Amino acid sequence: MSHAFASTLKKFKAGAGRTLQFHSLPALAEQFPKVKRLPVSMRIVLESVLRNCDGKKVTEEHVRQVANWFPQADRNAEIPFVVARVVLQDFTGVPLLADLAAMRSAAARLGKDVGRIEPLVPVDLVVDHSIMVDHYGTRDAIDLNMKLEFQRNRERYEFMKWGMQAFDTFKVVPPGFGIVHQVNLEYLARGVHTGADGVCYFDSLVGTDSHTTMINGIGVVGWGVGGIEGEAAMLGQPVYFLTPDVVGFELTGKLREGCTATDLVLTVTEILRKHKVVGKFVEFFGEGTRSLTVPDRATIANMAPEYGATMGFFPVDEKTIDYFEGTGRSKEEIKTFEAYFRAQGMFGVPMPGEIDYSATVKLDLGAVTPSLAGPKRPQDRIELGKVAGTFKSLFSQPIAENGFNQPPELLLTRHLVQRTGTEPDRIPDNPPAPLAAPRFEMEMEANKPTLPSAVTLAPPPKIETGDITIGNGDVLIAAITSCTNTSNPGVLLAAGLLAKKAVEKGLRVKPHIKTSLAPGSRIVTEYLTQAGLMPYLEQLGFALAGYGCTTCIGNAGDLTPQINEAISKGDLVCAAVLSGNRNFEARIHPNLKANFLASPPLVVAYAIAGTMLTDLMTEPLGKGTDGKDVWLGDVWPTSDEIHKLMKFAMNGKAFHANYGKVQSDPGPLWERIQGGTGDIYGWPKSTYIAEPPFFEGFALAPPEARDAEAVSVRGARIMALFGDSITTDHISPAGSIKASSPAGQWLQAHGVTKLDFNSYGARRGNHEVMMRGTFANVRIKNLMIPAGPDGSREEGGVTIYRAEDGTSEKMFIYDAAMRYVAQGRPTVIFAGEEYGTGSSRDWAAKGTQLLGIKAVVARSFERIHRSNLVGMGVLPLQFQGSATWQSLRLNGEETIDIVPDPALRPQSDALLIVTRKDGTREELPLTLRIDTPIEVDYYLHGGILPFVLRQLLS
Repeated sequence: MSHAFASTLKKFKAGAGRTLQFHSLPALAEQFPKVKRLPVSMRIVLESVLRNCDGKKVTEEHVRQVANWFPQADRNAEIPFVVARVVLQDFTGVPLLADLAAMRSAAARLGKDVGRIEPLVPVDLVVDHSIMVDHYGTRDAIDLNMKLEFQRNRERYEFMKWGMQAFDTFKVVPPGFGIVHQVNLEYLARGVHTGADGVCYFDSLVGTDSHTTMINGIGVVGWGVGGIEGEAAMLGQPVYFLTPDVVGFELTGKLREGCTATDLVLTVTEILRKHKVVGKFVEFFGEGTRSLTVPDRATIANMAPEYGATMGFFPVDEKTIDYFEGTGRSKEEIKTFEAYFRAQGMFGVPMPGEIDYSATVKLDLGAVTPSLAGPKRPQDRIELGKVAGTFKSLFSQPIAENGFNQPPELLLTRHLVQRTGTEPDRIPDNPPAPLAAPRFEMEMEANKPTLPSAVTLAPPPKIETGDITIGNGDVLIAAITSCTNTSNPGVLLAAGLLAKKAVEKGLRVKPHIKTSLAPGSRIVTEYLTQAGLMPYLEQLGFALAGYGCTTCIGNAGDLTPQINEAISKGDLVCAAVLSGNRNFEARIHPNLKANFLASPPLVVAYAIAGTMLTDLMTEPLGKGTDGKDVWLGDVWPTSDEIHKLMKFAMNGKAFHANYGKVQSDPGPLWERIQGGTGDIYGWPKSTYIAEPPFFEGFALAPPEARDAEAVSVRGARIMALFGDSITTDHISPAGSIKASSPAGQWLQAHGVTKLDFNSYGARRGNHEVMMRGTFANVRIKNLMIPAGPDGSREEGGVTIYRAEDGTSEKMFIYDAAMRYVAQGRPTVIFAGEEYGTGSSRDWAAKGTQLLGIKAVVARSFERIHRSNLVGMGVLPLQFQGSATWQSLRLNGEETIDIVPDPALRPQSDALLIVTRKDGTREELPLTLRIDTPIEVDYYLHGGILPFVLRQLLS
């Protein structure tokens, strides 16, 4: 490290007679007194900058800059943050591994040492995004779903196994263990690290998933980045980011009886979205924060992307120690963890007045009420008693007002799905699957833990029913899923207790409602079973479907053909209720227009009610076996009932035993996967894995310095005109592939049947599929397409292609893009607020680049997607003042010139020139959203990947 700060290297007693070294922030505070009042999260960043100060990538000036952080200042300086590790999930991890393999192939073509392409920090990939809920509601659902998962994803898993043997620092947590963020919280995160030199330092990370922020719940600084930025981090590049504002969020009071952490996080999300914290750190403090358990804190931290912040950070205190003990960390590492934080003067949740924040927000926990969020965005919180009324109101409101634009008189109409005389048992011996499973070439045992059954319930008697019909507002998917809530034993035990009380009163869930339990860790089903609650959840259809992201990321599996047909024929607005963090249009299921986020017990309650039109505060859930009405209050568990069962959930020995199997007993399905060998991947023919084109023609010499004309975009056509809140799901969907889409047509042309399409997410290792899937979401609306007579807009990834001879034609965006690329004509996108909100999906930027789109002009960008666009060599530009593409009266017939500052100075002005069909021109200033000097370098090298590869091979 820099000689100027050598005196900060001190010793501390780590317990058990051990003495370790550390870079002391209290010692640094003797030079920079402001350090004592820095937000805790900024002090962790400062320690990394101090420890890695080498005078090159990290300079003494960087240390001074962070140590002198001022709460209110212009944010134009960048911080080089060297992280301790990187975490991946498989949807983002596979293309990242493909990029690494392609880098080695490029190095080999240049005659360079391929061993230089090696992660320099530990990398953990957790396979959690590939399991789908094809089978549900039965005790063998998990076995059937995992067999399908391994059958569909064999080629991807073989590629991962090649990576495990090719790279020394690349490890994989196999399918069936859980969701990356919950596994990170429960197992991967150590809190502090000790280097080979005996120097102790804070844990920190970036992850290629936006909800990496969940780890902020245990005082770890980390956030989500796109795969391309994560790749640079693991290859030794600092993570560069603008010095942030830090918003202090003071929590006071305590949650009321009956309120959950889910209700709290939905309230926090609503508040912070209005406060506008995009690109900022949020740090929680105050007496109310001290009262929250770590799982409650992790729930709030998890949803930082939903409220727009870079992080939702919680300091370390006694509750953190309790969590480490309850999840099986060793006594020695817990002692070191606590001693290190105390030595840094950072143990304990700060109280008001102790820290200098850029701004503060305050919430009395006692003001939180039971809530859901939806039907289209996570920040749209609705109090439980207003859900039915809100749905009824939105049913006929215009699309622009978040409504569904349906005639109000159709609200209560119902449509026949099928005629039936009897209702089947909820858990039959041979259940019908919602999708026919293909025949297996071999029978394999799924990697599922054997758990004791504390209670065995007889299946309910068959009862006579009428025809199955569905209507607007009906719940068709109810899913307890996602790390956001399944990492929290309080709400999982509450769901189990509610199910127990409901079953005992004779309540049931209609068999056509697709119910599933897909927790983020095996520990969940273990403690639910030990507590005697699992059989009751199964009785209501919430049988274990898998350990993974499932419904939350669009892996809900399909509904029956009859239900899909009824929805389409009736143009029905049906609903999903899930305990996840995202509910964007078409994310959960392409045919479900209304999607609500709720706590696990409310997911169970709405599954029983069967419709969003029931007001659970003033109407009964249903009738019990005694014929009397059963109300939500009759089955809602008390905090005392939940607390009595918590001993089953926080069992350190169980955690230790479970995660010990990651290496020792990953399961026969994983062990049968045969990976390739060697340092260079052979790129066998595959529709899943293909060598990405980003290093074609790669040369060690960077492009020559560009002049003004070289960095300008000239004569561009408009590819699309979008409104607000275009998500990365809209840009690059993760879910099902339509047979009629460009990607579906390509797969069929390459011998893949529709049954074997899998999902876009699973095929992210093949650019041919992913570029065809860009802007292919079935709900995306290109406002370039004229509205219909009723004001409605066509949905799907289509555009108006404008030929050189002046003719025009409507076609898929991919097809139009390829025509423009063949002509050598650039294209641009225009959009509104929050462009790129949602998942940290690098293919949203990669696909944009491969379609030949040179620039995106928007009212505002979400943090990760803006960074990804720069990282792929696409210019992000922002309207100034009140200007919009609507105020420019754009309709797609124009040609566009964009002239940035030739030096590409960060956040400098650029000139937009619009040439209309009649030849008239209009000019408008834009802001170039290349935000930092390092991003200028990335862009001039053609993107972050060529930049890093040149550094590694030079």
